[in-house]
Amino acid sequence: MTFDDLNLNTALWTALDDLGYKMPTTIQHKVFPIAMSGKDVCGIAQTGTGKTIAYLLPCLRQWKFDKNKDPQILIVVPTRELVAQVVETVKQLTSYMSLIVTGIYGGVNINTQAIELEKGVDVIVATPGRFFDLAMNGAFKTKMIKKLVIDEMDEMLNLGFRTQLKNIIDMLPSKRQNLLFSATITEDVEALIDTYFNEPVMVEAAPTGTPLENILQTRYHVPNFFTKVNLLEYLLKADASMTKVLVFAATKKLADLLFEELTLRFPDQVGVIHSNKEQNHRFNTVKQFKEGTFRFIIATDIVARGIDIAEVTHVINFDTPEVSENYIHRIGRTGRFDKKGIAITFSTEKEWPFIEAAEGLMKYQIPVLSLPEDLIISTELIDDEIPKVYMKIPDIKIKKKDEAGPAFHEKSAKNRKVNVKVSRKDIMMKKYGKPIKKSGKK
Repeated sequence: MTFDDLNLNTALWTALDDLGYKMPTTIQHKVFPIAMSGKDVCGIAQTGTGKTIAYLLPCLRQWKFDKNKDPQILIVVPTRELVAQVVETVKQLTSYMSLIVTGIYGGVNINTQAIELEKGVDVIVATPGRFFDLAMNGAFKTKMIKKLVIDEMDEMLNLGFRTQLKNIIDMLPSKRQNLLFSATITEDVEALIDTYFNEPVMVEAAPTGTPLENILQTRYHVPNFFTKVNLLEYLLKADASMTKVLVFAATKKLADLLFEELTLRFPDQVGVIHSNKEQNHRFNTVKQFKEGTFRFIIATDIVARGIDIAEVTHVINFDTPEVSENYIHRIGRTGRFDKKGIAITFSTEKEWPFIEAAEGLMKYQIPVLSLPEDLIISTELIDDEIPKVYMKIPDIKIKKKDEAGPAFHEKSAKNRKVNVKVSRKDIMMKKYGKPIKKSGKK
């Protein structure tokens, strides 16, 4: 099947041809006829299967020009990077159409975005929190939205956007088409589908756990952080084909530490992005990576689903992810659009259980390669690798000699009780000021 076999208009077909896309992926040709029929769709597909174009093609094919300035299509995604990627894809597909698309996300001035939206927009691509804030502020009206797309639903819920999603869906017109895409169908995702979707058609293409056939996976057993750095340097210098390399680190702290080490060895060739970096820095880093200024960039899992670069030659898992699904999302950044990709994982003995879990999910055993003979094995350890000995020290209070003594003490004067016999005469004298005598009975 080619894109000629789909019911596309000339504008979309020409745009796809300009982009060099000839053959639709499995998820694309499965979703298109169902979405065109107007039914709700639930697509189960992992990163790298072409699901962005899968939901954009039917939405854009059915879009009609309207003088109304309010949006007709809403696409909700979990990260700012993914907003930028989807907006760029919409612009590429609509280069022969008079359609306005705007991306909105947090971390930038909300007033600037509101002014942009007030000019008019046909398609909004947004993160949940910022969309809800702008809608509540009256920057646009939701009554014209005919199609709702929720991409990376499982990641959205993992990031804590459940309440925002429910609030957004509640403010949309009840008569609309819903398209949901997720790598996994969890109980939370099912609950949302049951509540808000109208008997969606399930479309499955390479769900999480399916090893990507066009990605060559290998791994190395490495003793520590600095040996990993030496191995990465060795591979980059030995393999000229590693032109666009995406390196994943477990934490922001490790990403920054790795960046410091590699900057010394590869000046002006490396960038780093994670959630602590300013938005402009993150966008500029990805831009320089795409343009080839940076040979490789270091990233954390938060952007694993937000970087859509077709030319990534290699993915390096500098640290093995603890969550098996994240391994799939990471390696899915290479081998995109039917191109071949390579994924290499470094794992210490502590990380072996994570590798085994990922292999169990994929039902595939990743081949182990021997370390190069001339690789420098470092004995230096970072703080997290230094063994820590925890000993419980009992809290014993030793009494001083002068504190020892009897287990009793003298009472204070007011608390001393003395038995004194008081006569009635004295009591009457104290009470009446004179002695009172008993009178005789008559």
